[in-house]
Amino acid sequence: MNLLYANDRAGQYPRSWYAATTPPLAPFPALKGETRADVCVVGGGYTGISTALHLARAGRKVVLLEAHRVGFGASGRNGGQVLGGQRLDQIALERMVGTDDAAKLWQLALASVQIVRDLVAEGEIDCDLQPGALHTDWWDDEAAETRAYAEHLAERYDYTELEILDRAALGQVLHTDVYAGGLLDHGSAHLNPLAYALGLARMTAAVDVTIHETSRVHRAAPGLVTTDKGRVIADQVVLACNGYLGRLQGQTAARVMPINNFIVATEPLPEGAALHKRVCVADSKFVVNYYRTTPDNRLLFGGGETYGYRFPLDIAALVRKPLAQTFPHLSDVNITHAWGGTLAITMNRMPVFAAPEPGLWTASGYSGHGVAMATLAGKMIADAIQGDSASFDLMARVPSPRFPGGTALRWPLLAMAMRWFALRDKLGI
Repeated sequence: MNLLYANDRAGQYPRSWYAATTPPLAPFPALKGETRADVCVVGGGYTGISTALHLARAGRKVVLLEAHRVGFGASGRNGGQVLGGQRLDQIALERMVGTDDAAKLWQLALASVQIVRDLVAEGEIDCDLQPGALHTDWWDDEAAETRAYAEHLAERYDYTELEILDRAALGQVLHTDVYAGGLLDHGSAHLNPLAYALGLARMTAAVDVTIHETSRVHRAAPGLVTTDKGRVIADQVVLACNGYLGRLQGQTAARVMPINNFIVATEPLPEGAALHKRVCVADSKFVVNYYRTTPDNRLLFGGGETYGYRFPLDIAALVRKPLAQTFPHLSDVNITHAWGGTLAITMNRMPVFAAPEPGLWTASGYSGHGVAMATLAGKMIADAIQGDSASFDLMARVPSPRFPGGTALRWPLLAMAMRWFALRDKLGI
């Protein structure tokens, strides 16, 4: 199934709260005929736009191709969480890659948050960037592990932006008593993801990157990239497609699994009805619930699992279940917007950075942790193309196992695993 068109209308943003409230960019023309560039970037999300921006600033001629609209995919419809740290915690990374590389990965994660702040400030991007990200634990044993992890980060990495919250302290942040504890990261942030993506695209167009929308790529290899009505001749090609990679690059596709996730927006709520502070929140469930409030005090809540590539007919009903579990007093709240999106996960939840052949670069599989890291990935790819590949090589050294069963069986196997973990979430085991 081609996920580019499985659940969305060609060339149109989903009917999300973001799309309803974010001023759009004028469309960029589709590619027609032949053009030449130093680098062709495939994909108009954070990775692709950031790559194009940083390459153009370095003097390279860049053409960016997007099958729909810039910011159409996960970059324009996610939870907006700009999170510090890697997707895998530092203790696990220390075991996986050793303490030296784990320390370097931690520094990259800090840099990923900072580059978002810097670009927002530089481009004067109106995306409601706000500080603070809260992790919440449902069970006492999880809360104890979280406290120990915060102590580890303070001792080994000298990270002092974390505030441990017990059940009582959480009540000062959230209008719910369902959690056993939490960890507030003052160094992380959240934003309107579509407004951020469009702001980056505006900056990129301003440095003479040629952007073509509604230009689906059928073949991409160093030397030649082809679309329905045109082609780009370029020695260097960047695949920045994440959950929409399809069959463009088999080695990466075997390590990256597209999955769907869903978000709702409520009607404007009374002050403090959900959150007492404007932080973003993600909980400890395997099928993560994540949420935050908007400037007009709507609750944006993401969650719910499905086991197919088609979006459910009633997304609002699906997400209402975890919303009501988290905020029982909001079980009947009016939902004004409900949408789905396709992201990409990996076996170990760390992104896949790879150069499968000379002149071909890929980064994808951010596993729900991509706002900051995908932005930095673009700069890392641009630096590598310019000859400084240290950061790219560091990410590429992280093991990236294939999904079992190949592309044919990986989804059924994942669906079975998700059902099991969803059951564990419900049973609290």
